Amino acid sequence: MTPTRKAALIAGALYLVTFVTSIPPLLLKAPILKDLGLLATGGQRPLLWAAVIEIVLAASCVGTAVALYPIVRPHGELRALGFVASRTVEAGLIMLGVVAMLALVSWGRAGGDPAGLGAAHALVSVHDATFLLGPGLMPAVNALLLGSVLYQARLVPRLIPLLGLIGAPLLAASALGTLFGVLDQVSPVAGLAALPIALWEASVGVWLLVRGVSDRTPVTTAVAATPVAVDA
Repeated sequence: MTPTRKAALIAGALYLVTFVTSIPPLLLKAPILKDLGLLATGGQRPLLWAAVIEIVLAASCVGTAVALYPIVRPHGELRALGFVASRTVEAGLIMLGVVAMLALVSWGRAGGDPAGLGAAHALVSVHDATFLLGPGLMPAVNALLLGSVLYQARLVPRLIPLLGLIGAPLLAASALGTLFGVLDQVSPVAGLAALPIALWEASVGVWLLVRGVSDRTPVTTAVAATPVAVDA
């Protein structure tokens, strides 16, 4: 197995980890974040598990970019570096949301003191903002950076990055709509806007895991040295 195949295998596996770990936390934390009273009656465990799963999600996000960097760099160095940066920003926002959830767990374990209810609601707002800007917006940036390189270099079938390139503006528009209060982030419209990106991430993960990338060498223009006559 070549180093490129190994890197693609790791990247594909991590992409599927990000896909799988992005759904359960929503189901675990949504009821509690809507009703903080559950934290004072023993509801800390689901929120704690959501935080643990999202830590795995954040680590996998960075891992996909690190694994793909040596593959993508020869075909677009700036976009490859930008993909690492955008994935790192996404992971950082996810971890900030995890910190907010862990603080809520601590508040619940302390009995959910009513005096701290205002701070607890502020932590929920912090979590919601990080969720909007992290998993809600950054995948659009990721798709534009990575998808454009994969599409141009034909490292995978073009239909796969095309899904990401189509989904990126839809997801960005949905996130901006939520930011300005025009759209609810958890709504059928937002779900439809996120569908192409979800298909892109799942399909690129499966393809990298099963097939890897095409062995394509970037085309470079060779400049032949022209002999220069030197007068005696």
